Amino acid sequence: MPIAEIVSHGESNARRPKRRHPELLCSSSLGGGEIDFSIVVPAHNRPLRLGQCLQALAAVAYPVTRYEVIVVDDGSEESLDPVVAPFLGCLNIALLRQPNSGPAGARNAGAAAARGRYVVFTDDDCRPAQGWLDALARRLAANPQSAAGGKTENGLAGNLFSSASQILVDYLYRHWNRDADDAVFIPSNNLAFPRARFVEVRGFDANFPLAAAEDREICDRWRSQGGRIVLAPDAIVHHFHALNLKTFLVQHFNYGRGALIFRDLRRQRGEPRGSIQPGLFYLPLLKYAFTRDRGLRGVAVA
Repeated sequence: MPIAEIVSHGESNARRPKRRHPELLCSSSLGGGEIDFSIVVPAHNRPLRLGQCLQALAAVAYPVTRYEVIVVDDGSEESLDPVVAPFLGCLNIALLRQPNSGPAGARNAGAAAARGRYVVFTDDDCRPAQGWLDALARRLAANPQSAAGGKTENGLAGNLFSSASQILVDYLYRHWNRDADDAVFIPSNNLAFPRARFVEVRGFDANFPLAAAEDREICDRWRSQGGRIVLAPDAIVHHFHALNLKTFLVQHFNYGRGALIFRDLRRQRGEPRGSIQPGLFYLPLLKYAFTRDRGLRGVAVA
């Protein structure tokens, strides 16, 4: 499927902005063999974090000729060429650049350029563990037509707001993914799809302008079209998203905006919008905060 067709998914012709195809800025290839995984990393204005992410990807315990990394510069103000250039000799890596359109569009652009059997998504503020790809490979070998995702851990344990945000994600994991062979939701910073099937379902929906609920929507749509999602608990990604009170509140306000878009898209597909969770969903969340932290810090996180 052409890049433009995937990137524009979810937008009507009447309001679809004109977009240029992503520009290939630089690339390197190590051998011409089969690629198992195409790792897509949307990047925007975080060059230091991106460099750390690429260092982690270069260190994964998986044959370097069997995976590629596609960095999609989503309209960063500062050039990312100097960040990617040091990895040209040690990774199958490509750097694409497009006008800013949000992470959903950037992921689709990377997937459209991918060569691997599976397309895997992580973010520029993440650092996958060494065993990340190997754990995904084992889980997908047993479930080759399924999507798969692993576990995200907070890389900034000293940051109160980053810890609280991760506790929320962990609680949702436990709530929605009780069956590891039939998971409901996995965030897009640690999520893999069979590439051919990902293209068939038209990727992420570009109606989501921010990193908020676009992953929830694609998991829901994948399952509604007969797809299955399985957990790979040993596929670990460390998340380094520094938050303060203001950015924490903005993040969760945006999650609410994304949830509204998600509910409206379900209605447009002729499916129930979904009900608001009852109070009993939220009360255990406060208790769950104390599973990681005790005392005053546990109170603060709660």
